[in-house]
Amino acid sequence: MDLLVIVGEHSGDEHSARVVEELRAKRPGLAVCALGGKHLAAAGAQLLHDLTSSSVVGLVEVLKNFSFFKALFEETLRWIEEHRPRAVCFVDYPGFNLRLAAELHKRGLAAKAGGPVKLLFYISPQIWAWKAKRRFAMARHLDALACIFPFEVGCYADTDLPVEFVGHPFLADDYAAPVRLDPAAPVLLLPGSRKQAVARIWPVLREGHLAYGKRPARVIYPSPVIREVIEQAGVPRDVELVPNTGAPVAASAVLTSSGTMSLHCAIAGLPGAIAYRANPLTYFLGRLLVKIPFLGINNLLLKEPMYPEYLQGAASPQALAEELRRCLEDPARGRQTHEQCEKLKDILRQPAAGTAADWVLRRGGL
Repeated sequence: MDLLVIVGEHSGDEHSARVVEELRAKRPGLAVCALGGKHLAAAGAQLLHDLTSSSVVGLVEVLKNFSFFKALFEETLRWIEEHRPRAVCFVDYPGFNLRLAAELHKRGLAAKAGGPVKLLFYISPQIWAWKAKRRFAMARHLDALACIFPFEVGCYADTDLPVEFVGHPFLADDYAAPVRLDPAAPVLLLPGSRKQAVARIWPVLREGHLAYGKRPARVIYPSPVIREVIEQAGVPRDVELVPNTGAPVAASAVLTSSGTMSLHCAIAGLPGAIAYRANPLTYFLGRLLVKIPFLGINNLLLKEPMYPEYLQGAASPQALAEELRRCLEDPARGRQTHEQCEKLKDILRQPAAGTAADWVLRRGGL
């Protein structure tokens, strides 16, 4: 076995699938296994477990699923110990992946502990938002890290961990946007990709759209599991459910959760707003621990609210309806969004040292 890829989220599954496709093109005989999702499987990785279908976020949700994740953690360690891949590439998902890296180091399997397995980390955890001290443990356990935002390299400057900016996948030459701007198209509603989060956020987006009431809507869903969650909560007649097949979906404006799809929409130049509701205890603890001015990555990169954020109780139908009105009926809002879109692209276009696949081959010794 050459490479094990471990991915816990739909967006990471898509990003890492592109990496695996390039790896297999450059090294046709490369043997790749994965804990991931359908995109990695389609890219040619042998899927050991669909981890994306089990993804949860927040303290309360993790505690509810503790026994499942503990069993999966132990089975993954057992598999690595038996098959001894030359490298493990962790993709984001730090709650699971960083603990696994630490345990591999403790058991002497990691290269930095004298073992046979190189430990690579693709897509940096958001140490600039919270748990900044994680970088020192990461430097002890990991062989290399690749980040997709240029400013993240400096976040590790006080460690000896080799960190490289490998470019953002949304600015790659072969990037296929899942959304496109069309002022005459329906509104786009994006509740996310995790079951628990979608169950809370979808009703908020639905009611905001209903309160506006002047245009139909579309929902892009990443998997049948998420479609089922949406349908169980209720879907109005003027809302179309569209699977994420990779073909661009036209939209005039967006109400979105704070996940990766919000960045897709921002890069496509869609005007919109972010709405988010977490478990109250999770949100309370998050406010204590996370010290950042915005939740959306596009807002953080721009240092201004390209997508105004409505969190918890502030995400009312009236507030979201008013945002849709501004997006669809105020020409000044459209001009502002276009300018912010171009600024965002400029930030992400900074030169990279090479592709993520080049980095895996070089740092993983493959």
